[in-house]
Amino acid sequence: MAIDKADILEQLKRVKGPDLTGNIVDLGLVSDIFVADGKVFFSLTIPADRAEELEPLRAAAEKAASGVPGVEKATVALTAEATKSSARPVRPAPSPAQAAAVPPPMAARAPQPPKAPEKAGVPGIGAIIAVASGKGGVGKSTTSVNLALGLQANGLKVGIMDADIYGPSMPRLLHISGRPQNVSGRIIRPMEGYGLKVMSMGFLVDEETPMIWRGPMVISALTQMLREVEWGELDVLVVDMPPGTGDAQLTMAQNVPLAGAVIVSTPQDLALIDARKGLAMFRKVDVPILGIVENMSYFVCPDCGGRHDIFGHGGARKEAERIGVPFLGEVPLDMQIRSTSDGGTPIVMSEPDSVHAKTYREIARTAWERVGEERRMVSAPSIVFE
Repeated sequence: MAIDKADILEQLKRVKGPDLTGNIVDLGLVSDIFVADGKVFFSLTIPADRAEELEPLRAAAEKAASGVPGVEKATVALTAEATKSSARPVRPAPSPAQAAAVPPPMAARAPQPPKAPEKAGVPGIGAIIAVASGKGGVGKSTTSVNLALGLQANGLKVGIMDADIYGPSMPRLLHISGRPQNVSGRIIRPMEGYGLKVMSMGFLVDEETPMIWRGPMVISALTQMLREVEWGELDVLVVDMPPGTGDAQLTMAQNVPLAGAVIVSTPQDLALIDARKGLAMFRKVDVPILGIVENMSYFVCPDCGGRHDIFGHGGARKEAERIGVPFLGEVPLDMQIRSTSDGGTPIVMSEPDSVHAKTYREIARTAWERVGEERRMVSAPSIVFE
């Protein structure tokens, strides 16, 4: 059944605006509405300082949109807009003479900037590892799924979340189809494949449906996939991040308690330039870098057995040494890795005794050891000499 956006807007006009004045449509609070496969997505623009207070408004809009015939599910995000009254006044900088006139004790008592708020964990999940890249096309998703299976082969309970909203790969890589089942309220049960618990936008939207979403919708969807899924008890959740360093990536890095990030790059200089941006982003928000993986590191000809460095070789290892982070390993450009990935039978699972499967398991082992090292560093007591 086709869903008419005009019907949705009419239904939303029944939702009173903030302070019960007017309605959210006529007040201009409703963003563009996106409809795909019976699902409706939009956001409400509200003042930043009223975000928590107006959560019931978001819920009311979601309920109203869900009542339109043909709508299976409505997802509404609150988009905060700073108000002029909430902006801090800008004070002119003191002159050198004024600065010098401030006594040292008073300067020492100057207020310190507030600490960043503690990131809320996800119940049942021991650690969250992000797999990221500075650009697309470097094999990040293939690395993510084989890393997850490698962690599982090493004895851990593992889940994988496909955070690449615009290009979800997990349904194909793990050969999973169908829709997640609702458990209660807004909570859904993840899909499962090869012993992994899996969540992806690809389970909610058909493979050929384009995701034409703005930032707030993407961020809302990522938050729901992480926090409104019944993950159960997991040692580790691997998050296949979107490529690049945009809004979605930064939001995940800032708001999710990541145990660390694995950066995937190919050897050539152009890919490494983009990988450095991803490294810089994680470091800026205090997420530990677990290491770098060099994907498509070399090619071995299946006919002659000759090795060819199509994209160069060793660039990621040199970059890791240059910036002082671990080099986790190199994975070749190999027909078997490609064919097993396309066929939904990742090589760590389908050919566990192969050289490539052993490489992924070793990368997983090293990355997990790095998670332990980072935790010990954080929990170690600080010794202060006075």
